[in-house]
Order: sequence, then C-alpha cells, then structure tokens
Amino acid sequence: MKLAKYINFEFFINISLVAIGLVFLFAFFDFLQEIGNLNSGKYDLSKIIVFITLSMPGHLYEIIPLSCLIGAMFTVGQLSGNSELVVMRTSGMSILQIASSLIIVSLFFGVLTFMVGNLITPVSEKNAQQIKISSTDGSVTTDFKSGVWMKDGNNFVNIENVLPDASLRNIHIYEFDNDFSLRSIVDAEKGRYENGIWELEKIKQSFILDEGFDVKTLPSGTWKSMIKPEMMNVLLISPDRMSIFDLNDFINYLKKNNQKTSRYEVSFWEKIIQPVMPIIMILFAVPFGFFQERSGGKYLKMFLGIIFGIIYQIMNSMMRHIGVLNDWEPIITAIIPSIVILGIAIYLMFYFERQ
Repeated sequence: MKLAKYINFEFFINISLVAIGLVFLFAFFDFLQEIGNLNSGKYDLSKIIVFITLSMPGHLYEIIPLSCLIGAMFTVGQLSGNSELVVMRTSGMSILQIASSLIIVSLFFGVLTFMVGNLITPVSEKNAQQIKISSTDGSVTTDFKSGVWMKDGNNFVNIENVLPDASLRNIHIYEFDNDFSLRSIVDAEKGRYENGIWELEKIKQSFILDEGFDVKTLPSGTWKSMIKPEMMNVLLISPDRMSIFDLNDFINYLKKNNQKTSRYEVSFWEKIIQPVMPIIMILFAVPFGFFQERSGGKYLKMFLGIIFGIIYQIMNSMMRHIGVLNDWEPIITAIIPSIVILGIAIYLMFYFERQ
C-alpha cells in the first residue's frame, strides 16, 4: 500500500535524523569530558576519538526509544499541519489503522535496538574502556581499596587489580571447609584464563593446621573456579550496557553463591523490554496528531515529545532504584513504566477515535 510506505518513510527519516543528532550531541559531551584527560599517559587525541567512537553505540542504544518518540511527534505534527492526517481519516482510515501501518518502521527500530544493545554495545563499550584504561596506565578499580571481592562456592576471592584484558594481579583465595573454617590461603601474583581454567603464576600456599602453618611456594599452577573473565565485564561496563547473555550468566553465578541479584535482574528485564519501546513510543505519538492546536504545529508536538521523553526517563530511573531498594519483583520493576506509556497510548487512540 503506497500510503503505508509513505507514512513509514516519513517516520523513518525523521526518527533517524533525531537519533543521529542525539548521538553526535552525546559524543560532543563525551569529547568535552575526555579532553581534560588529554596526554594522561598515552591518552592522546587519537585515542580520545577512538574512545568516543566506540562509546557511540551505547548512546544509540539508550536514545533510540527517545528518538522514536521525538521523531514520531515531529512527523505527526508535520502530517497534521499539512492536513494529511485529516485526509486519511476522511478517506476511511481509523487511528488504529494508521498506527498499525507503522509496524514496519516500529519493528525496524525494535530490531535495531536489540542488535545494538546485545551484539554491538557490550563489545564496543568494553573495548572503549580497555583503550582508556590501558592508555592512562591504569587498571580496573572498585570502591574497595583492597580490590575486587567475589564469592566462589565456599571460598572468598580478593583480586587487587583487574587489567583491561581481564588478566588478574595479586590474587588472594581464602578456602573454607563445609564448617566455614579457614583451611588455606592461596596468594598468586598473576592470573590468566586459558582453556576454561585460570593459570596462576608465583603462588604461595599457606595451609592452616592444628599445630600451625605449612607454607609452600610454586612457580605456577591452575585454579578451577566459577569465576570467568566475562564476569569482569561488570567492572568495565555498567549492567545496562551488558548483553542479556552476559547478564544471565552473571545472575546465575550470583545465585549459585547466594548473593543478591536484584540490580542485575532488573537490568536483564530492561534489556528484554527495551526493543519493544520503539513500538510503544511510536504508538504513543500517533494520537497527538489529532490534537486541534491553533498554533505551534509540528514544533509543539516535538516539544511535547521531549517533555514526555524526559518524564519517561525519570520515571524509569526512579522505578529502577525504588524496586532494587525494596526488593520488588524485577520484571514488575522493569515493565511498569512501559505499561504506563502503552496504556496512555491506547487510551488516547480510542479517545480520539470517538471524536
């Protein structure tokens, strides 16, 4: 149908232009922030440009729903200002039919969101952080001065430094028996994951015996652990930029070690819901084309799109933090803002359909 192709094309162009503009705006802000670190170690202008370029997919993933809302609002304002929506209605098309004709562009941006968020962003974001850390002669740091602490079955592991390539420095493994009595302490200077196992170097083993300590030193050895290099991604990139596959593995690891998973489960469900958000945002924008404003037109609707986008982001962030703090069901915490927006969209479509 030519009319459906025309509508989809108009929405696609405007949403794409908004997305490109927002991505480059965020990239400019990144540049202003990173320029202060210029010449820190090997972190020169070329490294900054590479870092910003690799960070762009992450920004694109975050702003696609907002771009769909603003671009769609602008498009319906344009169509309304040219009386094209009125012509469509008088020709027999219902608001629901107009909205359903946008399924092609909605699915495109939904699939794009999934691809960018789960296949591109995790890799590009990790590489960006690796370049920045290695160029500034740094290592991955945490809030603890002693480094990273992780639970591995009955054992507790302290890693003082995690390098950008996920190799470890200054590893301390505290081994407990089933009665939670400390059995031994293993210290190693270096650790690298190869062929499904950790290869340790310069090892000192301290066995705790009834009569005292028995200390042994080894040049190298192996360490079988549930901890994998992919789990170190959580130190490099935030959970909302990890893939659903890495998040699922990390959640399973935390559950096996009886650790809290709320924050990561909320991020997991948000990653599942995010590809649906472009569809919801476009549906939300369609009814606004039938507001009978006297002035403002497409610019008023674009302004409304920005306002509602900001409200959605605030509501989404607020729900995430409240849900994690109160241990709400992760899927409920993640889905409530989307359900609210979808509910408003459906209500407005039926409301204007009756006018």
